[in-house]
Amino acid sequence: MSESLIHDVQVRVRPGSALQGACRVPGDKSISHRALILGALADGTSRVRGSLSAGDTRATLRVMRALGVEIETPDQTTLIVHGRGLRGLEPPAAPLDCGHAGTAIRLLAGVLAGQRFNSVLDGSAQLRRRPMRRVVEPLRQMGAQITDTRGCAPLRVVGSPLHGIAYRMPVASAQVKSSILLAGLLASGPTAVIEPGPARDHTERMLRAMGADVETADGCCVTLIPPGRLQPLDLSVPGDLSSAAFVLVAALLAGAGEVTIAGVGVNPTRTGILDILGAMGAGIAQNNPRAESGEPVADLVARPSALHGTAIAGDWVVRAIDEFPALMIAATQAEGVTEVRGAEELRVKETDRIAVMAAELRKLGASIEEWPDGFRISGPQRLRGATVDGHDDHRVAMALVLAGLVADGPTTVTNARCIEDSFPGFVETLQTLGANVEQIIADERGERTA
Repeated sequence: MSESLIHDVQVRVRPGSALQGACRVPGDKSISHRALILGALADGTSRVRGSLSAGDTRATLRVMRALGVEIETPDQTTLIVHGRGLRGLEPPAAPLDCGHAGTAIRLLAGVLAGQRFNSVLDGSAQLRRRPMRRVVEPLRQMGAQITDTRGCAPLRVVGSPLHGIAYRMPVASAQVKSSILLAGLLASGPTAVIEPGPARDHTERMLRAMGADVETADGCCVTLIPPGRLQPLDLSVPGDLSSAAFVLVAALLAGAGEVTIAGVGVNPTRTGILDILGAMGAGIAQNNPRAESGEPVADLVARPSALHGTAIAGDWVVRAIDEFPALMIAATQAEGVTEVRGAEELRVKETDRIAVMAAELRKLGASIEEWPDGFRISGPQRLRGATVDGHDDHRVAMALVLAGLVADGPTTVTNARCIEDSFPGFVETLQTLGANVEQIIADERGERTA
């Protein structure tokens, strides 16, 4: 069916008792974005296996092709990127549409700031609501000429000579850090980023693999010496821990069974969700630990667990920022109080995830206290099935599916087409494990099961 004919995608959920079996989750979204962008800047051909093929990464693929990069896709998860070198991108013929992808627009702002041509970075209405000054301001300090639109996209970039800076980030953000480092590839002199917390380090790892001189001191200061060239990548992308988190929580809350998720990335800058769930009493094992393409990987095994509430702040928040919608479902079923502080970043994601999750969970009978920088949930709470709205936010929609698995009676999640932005096959994965879920596509001819 043509995507233009689809009016809505819904997920209908009925509670079940057991989840059992083995599965994989799609490739890591953060690594897939970076492989496309950095592969385009390499001298030579990069080969990337296991890349995520989803809405956000397809937007990055389209943008890189619009910049003159030849990218082959021999199958759905393999990329052959014919790099054009640090200064080999071509002027785009039109504004670059980043879709919903915040990672794409922020990283590309750094890449394009030092090119020899002008460009416009834009995206969906949802992306146009997300804050961009956090990358625009440090790039301007490097000499970039970037005009934002009331602090948001579209971004108009005039390619300019750049110089290195030492930038102290007010808030830990891998996207901001990466944007500055990517601009630093074309800057005169070294570029340093001082982090207030351990934001994910995929960009640094990938740059080192490509021959760049990147040093990390005291765990918080990353320094890049501009390279003359980048070597091409030969990369296998691990499974995305942010996607695996939704399967893990479903398994922890199931009535019985055991679920194994093979080949998941367990980079320590990303494992806050595992630490938090462990502190809540979760039974999650990391089996067969290994390194693949410079990234730590393991098979995750989860069993139903009696969870208890805990206090979450500081380092845990930074390392689990994308997994909080799933965590909120776990908190409603945990014994005692779960409190989250220092998570105001959740309010500027695809949606205000604190407000949206609280509003939708209240439709299911949950009680949640909201704070500007977090929330408080006392449990366990009995949820009841209802119709809830995914708000075109992939992680919100997936979390509400998890809520339906533990609610009394059927639950329908509307506006769930967005799940494809990061986890294509999410519903099918849950079905394979025994969950009673189905995807419904609504078009002008009515509804049908996908």
